[in-house]
Amino acid sequence: MTEFFTQTSWLVPFYGLIGAIFTLPWATGVITRTGPRPAAYFNLLMTVLACVHGWFIFSAAWNHPVQELVFPWLKVADVDLSLALEISPVSTGAMEVVTSLSLLAQLYALGYMEKDWGLARFFGLMGVFEGAMTGIVLSNSLFLSYALLEMLTLSTYLLVGFWYAQPLAMTAARDAFLTKRVGDILLLMGVVALATFAGSLNFNDLYDWAGAANLPPLTATLLGLALIAGPIGKCAQVPLHLWLDEAMEGPNPASIMRNSLVVCCGAYVLVKLLPILALSQVTLSVLVAVGTLTAIVTSLVAIAQVDIKRSLSHTTSAYLGLVFIAIGTGRTDIATALLLAHAFAKALLFMSTGSIIFTTTNQNLTEMGGLWSKMPATTTAFVVGAAGMTGLMPLGGYWAFSKAINALWGESRWLVITFLVVNGLTILGLTRVFRLIFLGNPHPKTRRAPEVAWPMAFPMVGLILLTLSMPLILQQLSLLPPSKYEYLLETPQLLLLGSSVLGCSVGSLIEVSRTRSRSISLPVRFLQDLLAYDFYVDKLYRITVVFAVDLFSKITVWIDRNLVDGLVNLVGLVAVFGGQTLKYNVSGKSQFYVLTILLGVSLLALLMSWPLNQWAWSQWSLDQWTLINGH
Repeated sequence: MTEFFTQTSWLVPFYGLIGAIFTLPWATGVITRTGPRPAAYFNLLMTVLACVHGWFIFSAAWNHPVQELVFPWLKVADVDLSLALEISPVSTGAMEVVTSLSLLAQLYALGYMEKDWGLARFFGLMGVFEGAMTGIVLSNSLFLSYALLEMLTLSTYLLVGFWYAQPLAMTAARDAFLTKRVGDILLLMGVVALATFAGSLNFNDLYDWAGAANLPPLTATLLGLALIAGPIGKCAQVPLHLWLDEAMEGPNPASIMRNSLVVCCGAYVLVKLLPILALSQVTLSVLVAVGTLTAIVTSLVAIAQVDIKRSLSHTTSAYLGLVFIAIGTGRTDIATALLLAHAFAKALLFMSTGSIIFTTTNQNLTEMGGLWSKMPATTTAFVVGAAGMTGLMPLGGYWAFSKAINALWGESRWLVITFLVVNGLTILGLTRVFRLIFLGNPHPKTRRAPEVAWPMAFPMVGLILLTLSMPLILQQLSLLPPSKYEYLLETPQLLLLGSSVLGCSVGSLIEVSRTRSRSISLPVRFLQDLLAYDFYVDKLYRITVVFAVDLFSKITVWIDRNLVDGLVNLVGLVAVFGGQTLKYNVSGKSQFYVLTILLGVSLLALLMSWPLNQWAWSQWSLDQWTLINGH
């Protein structure tokens, strides 16, 4: 039986894709009499099958050696492109995380998107999302991982622009797609180069090649930078981080998956690529630098946001920045613990946020307040999610942070400071959001806000239980730090506890004015605007990259219209003018035609012999010069 589940593991990614295919008759309007809900039920059924099948596979792979399934696809010359899957406790556990969170997100979407006319199309795209992410965590081939990352990019574009009648949604979808494409193109360059160097793109073969590779430092650095460019875009890291903020224009159930799992797929690929990236110390240093900059900058930006979804999206970028630091320092166990703790907690946070938006039809933090007594389940979900993704003891985020600072304490104290600062800033921002939403006096849009119905409350309750049990899950996966409760008085743990208390205290004491969003004090207003507008990175791009691309496009358009088209039009005019001129020489007399032929042949012979004559004259002149100088 174990062998059967192992050999059929390749079916799990297809469940979501099959569910997406089942939705097509409703999504395309072929079936209209039943409404779109049967399409959602089909997709939910396939996700349940994927979750159950994945659980059996995970149970079969637990405490068993790693196995690999290889499906040959293309072999040309020295390049072998095959589709390989890894069946291990890590990959199958990640697969189960994807399918279970996808199931909860789709159950939540059934209530959230109940009256939306595009329900069938939405569930079809969620099925593609699920299939691509499940394939990525099982993939043991860089070629397959790249193809599935491209599928995620397309799915992100379609889901962000789901409400395509809204101009802001379409602009956000375009920006998200193009920003990711920048990283994907560089990643494709790295994939092609790596295939040339190693002859195979299966990770096991790449590890063997990396162990004996002797690349020049410059080549190894360029290869590593190309390989990390794609994950930088997928994980919304500086300088390709702006798309995640804009992607909040899409439906909230898609944001649940995007902020908890989709951004983690890029980091998962980075973890798989670490032995190749380790060929260049510069690449690892860039990972640490990018992660540090992103974590601090986006944590500050999140504090100044007034849109609830945008504020949480910046914390996603900050958290993934810490994951990049862990990968850059070679600590994949820390990265895994951070990703696992973040996935469930962030999904729970976005579910509670979606419930608030669904009930109040509002996303502006300054127009909320007093919801704690009206929406107790949503309030509990927000508190547990916020505690689960930060260093608040004793949930999973605390143990992931503790494991990180314990490992880095003796190596890089400044990275420990980064973790502590980001933890404090994140708690400060989440405390501010909690006060604005749930405390204070109700506003007109929150005065009569009831709790959400059971289709949305049930997934939240399930995620609350999973988030609360995260320490047990980390313990079963051997991801808890070596210092457990008896070491809570050690310096790293005390500093982590101190940063959490400080962030919560400052977030509780700072003024959170709802009547005005900007301060009347000029220095404070400047700081607010600087953070609210993401350090004006968008404007910086407009006056640099966008301006350069726009100028280059205008120059190429001018060249195309005036030079290329002008030359083509000139040839056409000459042909037309010559034809119009020659038609007057048609006299109908054969003597005239013979004369014309003789003149044409003579002219052609003259033109053909002229270069030969020139060459002969030059050769004669050269002989004469040699003869004279020789005498």
